[in-house]
Amino acid sequence: MTSSSLVLGPLLRHVDDTAASVWVEVAAPGTVSVRATAPDGTTYDASAGTFTAHGHHYALVCLSGLPPGTRLPYVVRVDDQQVWPEPGSDLPAPVVPTLEPGKPLRLAYGSCRTSVSHDADGNGTHGVDALRAYALRMAGLTHAGPDDPDDPDRDEPRWADLVLFLGDQVYADETTAAMQDFIEQRRGLDSEPGAELKDYEEYAHLYTLAWSDPVNRWLLSTLPSLMIFDDHDVRDDWNTSQAWKDAMEATSWWRMRILGGLASYWVYQHLGNLTPAERDADEVWARVQELAAAGEDAGPYLDGFAERADADPTAYRWSFARDLGPQARLVVVDSRAARVLDPARRSILDDDEMDWLDGQLRGDVDHLLIGTSLPFLLAPGLHYVEAFSEALAGGAWGPRAARVGERIRQGVDLEHWAAFQDGFQRVARMVLSVARGERGRAPATVTFLSGDVHHSYLSEAVASRRDRRAHGPIRSRVLQAVCSPIRNPLPIRMRYATAVASYGVAGPIGRVVGKSAKVPDAPMRWRLTRGPWFDNNLATLEVHGRGLRLWWATGEVEGDAHDRPRLVRVADVSL
Repeated sequence: MTSSSLVLGPLLRHVDDTAASVWVEVAAPGTVSVRATAPDGTTYDASAGTFTAHGHHYALVCLSGLPPGTRLPYVVRVDDQQVWPEPGSDLPAPVVPTLEPGKPLRLAYGSCRTSVSHDADGNGTHGVDALRAYALRMAGLTHAGPDDPDDPDRDEPRWADLVLFLGDQVYADETTAAMQDFIEQRRGLDSEPGAELKDYEEYAHLYTLAWSDPVNRWLLSTLPSLMIFDDHDVRDDWNTSQAWKDAMEATSWWRMRILGGLASYWVYQHLGNLTPAERDADEVWARVQELAAAGEDAGPYLDGFAERADADPTAYRWSFARDLGPQARLVVVDSRAARVLDPARRSILDDDEMDWLDGQLRGDVDHLLIGTSLPFLLAPGLHYVEAFSEALAGGAWGPRAARVGERIRQGVDLEHWAAFQDGFQRVARMVLSVARGERGRAPATVTFLSGDVHHSYLSEAVASRRDRRAHGPIRSRVLQAVCSPIRNPLPIRMRYATAVASYGVAGPIGRVVGKSAKVPDAPMRWRLTRGPWFDNNLATLEVHGRGLRLWWATGEVEGDAHDRPRLVRVADVSL
């Protein structure tokens, strides 16, 4: 190992039909090069110098001119030393899989993944890592069975085109023993904020723990990924309310946490979401490149950028959209950092973000996919309970009840789309407009892909009677497909309580309390069609013309092979 050896990655990030971006962290400044090789021996080469942030060194290398619809093996070198693939690995060669125009989309997705050992102890406390089970199947190290979500008659598994991680890629506030050991050695667990993350340096170590497992590391090196944050990437209930934010800002440690969280998110997650054209237009990337050329550490600049982005949600856009061929369009929405918390004009999306989303929600595709870490459609009763909590905390029943409402809102995590009724109503009307064919040809489906709630389910919505009378029927199926967690299951007692609260008592209570606080009726009505499931899961969405197949899969340990779980189907739905 030399001073320029690979620390983390490679992660295969943005990929289209002719280009691919490869992200790495290395141990020292240098030049990172990537070479992909076609079966006929043609090579495709690209290189990039590193940039530095808080003493850590990164590179993003973009290959271009690649042939569409191919899977080309590749190697990574740092200063002419090959660092990937690692010698002696029993995993297949990493590949760059370019998109094939016209090929039906296959998209894996999920959220909420903690990083603990893949042994009896880790599986006992956190369940089997569904991402690892998926990786082992894709690597051919486990085999399909009759309950496998893939075709058991196929010798080779069918790959997803990309994976969408919908939040809580890392847990900054619920740290593992390995992360706490690092904190103890660095500053001591007795110093604030205790076992939670303090700054960029601790985030860098947390990402290393999350992405270093050899099997998952291989998967992320060969399956393109897109990512968006949720609360635990920063802290539980991040941006729930102005009262929550005021309490955080009154602590001695919050400023360093939010600066480290957003700066590291830009480096480790967001940068790879951008297309080459978007990176060229990104002022943060341009400045980071200028500092790299001057040999300067970009850490202070990124801290300043993070502070501006936190203070003013309009200062930077974390949301993004991707056209995935003629069949599908994916719009990924930031439902955390873009919030307006002022009680007088509270919104889950600021005006600029709402206008951007309004422009992205269009038809003329077979399937419109909307990625948002928080489910847009909760269980109907819970939806109105959360809407009531917003009205209560906003003073609908007076200032004393408002204080009680705020404590309840923060205490039981009532901070989803439903708890921001203005934004929910506006986006619901946008979606119904798309589904009626008012924004181009109506898609066959408009599907929200979400995580966060530590159980998975499928719901379907229709326009309310009032909306149908005013605007006419919809032509698209409107779906909410949730996959959560990948690896962080609720305790058994909490699963029962969640099921009862969300799908039992919240039903009759929700509408009653909603009406009492004059919560407006939603312009759509929806019902649970499948679920809930509480397994660790990774979901997959497949396009079949104007139809969809959705399946959820978990990992199952056979015998004592705790580190080699088999991928097992939990649910399979064709629409």
